[in-house]
Amino acid sequence: MPELLSDPLFVTIAVIAVIVTGISKGGFGGVALLSVPLMSLVISPIQAAGIMLPIMIPMDFLSIWVYRKRWDRKNLLILIPAATIGITIGGLTARWVNEDIVRLLVGVIAVVFTLHRWRGLRRAARATSPADAPQRRPPNRLLGAFWGTCAGFTSFLAHAGSPPYQVYMLPQGLSKELYTGTSVIFFGSLNAIKLIPYGMLGQLSLTNLSVSLTLLPLAPIGVFLGVWINRRLREDLFFSIILTAIFIVGLKLVWDGVYNLLGV
Repeated sequence: MPELLSDPLFVTIAVIAVIVTGISKGGFGGVALLSVPLMSLVISPIQAAGIMLPIMIPMDFLSIWVYRKRWDRKNLLILIPAATIGITIGGLTARWVNEDIVRLLVGVIAVVFTLHRWRGLRRAARATSPADAPQRRPPNRLLGAFWGTCAGFTSFLAHAGSPPYQVYMLPQGLSKELYTGTSVIFFGSLNAIKLIPYGMLGQLSLTNLSVSLTLLPLAPIGVFLGVWINRRLREDLFFSIILTAIFIVGLKLVWDGVYNLLGV
């Protein structure tokens, strides 16, 4: 048995991280970002990312099967190639990139974005006519290429691709089901692509894979719990929960980045 599994604190945090990730894969895309920061409380972020990736792959298969008929083809054709470029950049620069700077940047994006979206939602609620409400943004190749590349890069480093992805996708105003289906296929594709550079960089070591295999039975529990919750929530409440989760995780990432960079 790997030494990590004899540590009660690690096991407790890892179980929570896997369940939360499964719930995210089942319909709450923003909260998967919590997994690596949670596990980084007791192990290095690099090892945490290596342990979580093999667990995410089966979750992705389950989620894609559930939402297999509900996804936006045009957005995926823009985002997946861009994210592949971001993953490639991450793999080529992994040995020189400071993870705390990445945490800080992702956190700032998440916080600023959620504050902007909340402001837009309040303005929409006060609108007296449809013309006063914020306009939905259609898919855009240039924006999609930029944010998709950012999502691939940050996803490679710390499974933290959600904030850049959300910046691009949420303003489009897709329905809850279409938004979720597009999200699970996008991140499922990213995780499959990441297996190659993760393997080349030694993050899929025998120790990490042993821990992943032990935690794997929790994966379907989290996914189906996420699907169950997703289908019972009102659409406005669903997106409010996602925005709140992104904001909280963003604050956590900003705090971790500043704390570690300043060495306090």
